[in-house]
Amino acid sequence: MTHPLDVTDPLAPYRDRFLGAETPLVYLDGNSLGRPLRTTLGRLHDFVRDEWGGRLIRGWDERWFDQPLVLGDTLGRVCLGAAPGQVALGDSTTVLLYKLMRAALRARPGRTEIVVDRDNFPTDRYLAMGIAEECGMTLRWVEVDTTAGVSPEQVAEVVGERTALVMLNHVSYRSSWLADVPAVTRIAQDAGALVLVDMCHSVGVVPSDLDAWEVDLAVGCTYKYLNGGPGSPAFAYVAARHLDTFTQPIQGWMGNTDPFLMGPDYVPTKGIRRFISGTPAILGMLAIEDMVALIDEAGLDRVRAKSVAMTTHAIEVADGLLTSYGVSVATTRDPARRGSHVTLHHPRMQEVTAALWQRDVIPDYRDPGGLRIGLSPLSTSYDELERGLEAVREVLAGLDSST
Repeated sequence: MTHPLDVTDPLAPYRDRFLGAETPLVYLDGNSLGRPLRTTLGRLHDFVRDEWGGRLIRGWDERWFDQPLVLGDTLGRVCLGAAPGQVALGDSTTVLLYKLMRAALRARPGRTEIVVDRDNFPTDRYLAMGIAEECGMTLRWVEVDTTAGVSPEQVAEVVGERTALVMLNHVSYRSSWLADVPAVTRIAQDAGALVLVDMCHSVGVVPSDLDAWEVDLAVGCTYKYLNGGPGSPAFAYVAARHLDTFTQPIQGWMGNTDPFLMGPDYVPTKGIRRFISGTPAILGMLAIEDMVALIDEAGLDRVRAKSVAMTTHAIEVADGLLTSYGVSVATTRDPARRGSHVTLHHPRMQEVTAALWQRDVIPDYRDPGGLRIGLSPLSTSYDELERGLEAVREVLAGLDSST
């Protein structure tokens, strides 16, 4: 049955472009892995047959060599607020974070501290720990409420003349807190530090304006709201003012001035290409191209508007349906500070999530006791959302009756 809000939703027709949208499965985990687009099936087939199979090694000269930068420019325009020449795709999020963190520290000699919050995404924290040990740096931890996120005021308390880098998530993976990136950036830069923003949980669903915000560095994955598929390559943003002075630690042939000369020395090329190391995953970029084109067609501002509407609706339904079972909303109710997922807290949510998966209702779980409702506006319907929340209620009711 069609939900009334789906009937009036101007973006509802886009849902039919995603594989699996026609099935009864309830998918509320688009913030971890987006559904594939139907058109990507044809694109993959055509690529294997015509470009890979037909052009073979000639593909590098004809298109592939520049594809990480061409797609980077498109992604920058559609989703990041970045002018051309500052975004490149390749490697995983972890590898790109390592590259940019090391580049930032090298660009701030004599400074000894990295600022990171305790609720930053685990990979980011693990990297910060390892790089601090590797480079003889000190970590300055920001203690944050796990139902919220880092604030400008908290950053202002810890940055100073020893701070080399401030690293933060644009949207918190746990609580969905949307950080005030422009304010944090100003505070960090006023102290002489650089800012690195992890955009994994925001790119493609929350508009950004990296150039206007004067962010120094950013990284993000492409398999969540950009629907690139498992392991699709991540992206790196380096502000134009840093491109010809920053150097990165993984000196590969693709970032050399003349990669096909195969010369004896590494001389980093100019521009964002210097942050590419090895051969980029061209096949892994195909689905990203399709989704970025779809976001461009739909309009990111409209995507964001639906995201706000859906997360607001999810909170309202959860309040009415789940509060009596002891469920609380662990995500801010202020839409201006909220990403595109809602976290519901209950001490038995890990059991609930496992039971839901058995019923083809797919949210995900994050400790402590958090069930995340991930809402990808172009592929998720209101009907799907409400069926998922009703299933949460039914499972909780069953758990209550068994105790």
